[in-house]
Amino acid sequence: MNAKRIKVAVTRQLPEPVETRLKELFDVKLSCSHMPMSTKQILDIVKDFDVLVPTIGDRIDSHVIQNSGKRLSLIANYGAGFDHIDVRFANSKNITVTNTPNVLTEDTADMAMALILSVPRRIKEGVKKLQDDDWDGWAPNALLGHRIYGKKLGILGMGRIGQAIARRANAFGIQVHYHNRNRLPTKIEQNLEATFWESLDQMLTRIDFLSINAPHTPATFHLMNARRLKLMKNTSYIINTARGELIDENALTRMLRSGQLAGAALDVFEKGNKINPRLRELENVFLLPHMSSATVEGRIEMGEKVIVNIKTFVDGHTPPDLVLIN
Repeated sequence: MNAKRIKVAVTRQLPEPVETRLKELFDVKLSCSHMPMSTKQILDIVKDFDVLVPTIGDRIDSHVIQNSGKRLSLIANYGAGFDHIDVRFANSKNITVTNTPNVLTEDTADMAMALILSVPRRIKEGVKKLQDDDWDGWAPNALLGHRIYGKKLGILGMGRIGQAIARRANAFGIQVHYHNRNRLPTKIEQNLEATFWESLDQMLTRIDFLSINAPHTPATFHLMNARRLKLMKNTSYIINTARGELIDENALTRMLRSGQLAGAALDVFEKGNKINPRLRELENVFLLPHMSSATVEGRIEMGEKVIVNIKTFVDGHTPPDLVLIN
């Protein structure tokens, strides 16, 4: 199969080096928009292409796949998460799905650690005081936060990102606890100085910080519901750099407003970019626009993985980042 004859459609603007390489290798239709495509926009283009390169905001559901025509044979996702793609249905239509895993581990862990540090030390409030020209100088009781050293961090989801966060937490003298579907091998646990909790509920009662690092699946939707949030100490903080759907956002907002939780740092939200306005009002909440993985290096590496997946597929081989559903 001639790579230059393969038609590739990209749903969103990508970093310039990635787009340049795509143009060199394939017959590619690029997007000049930073916004995700609507279902209609995707259907308008996909029928004429062999490969679709979507991003997290593009909903590639069974309707899109069913009406994609006979030409589409590969969905090469630009991103590690693929819960926006109906992989099982795509496979039933002989459409291969790939993703870009293991690129953003360190970047996401860096941001999670930054958030763990920022909220209890009230960084957002300090910055705002200076920006508003509202600082009267040092005072013994001004902007008092809480010490991070010696506190307990619970990691929910101890995959690559969770383990990278644990390594950073070790360096700050934070005690690492974790809950995971499967317990880590003893040697890894020892290296991370991590304590395993088979019961998530029991872990939640003991920790000072909770970092959410699990994927979004039907089983993890609202894993942190009102009941579990109430198990946490009223001095504890919750950090989410994974998927917004894992937290019942309304319950979280109520508990933050009432003082049942000390604070939260969120990079992802239950309704995507439709953020609960009550969350924005809270001083004890640090909100980011899904930027944990936003580094130049990471975004280019993601694009390189997309290209390798397409090229390998076109050459008649199994792509290295084939998505498999159990």
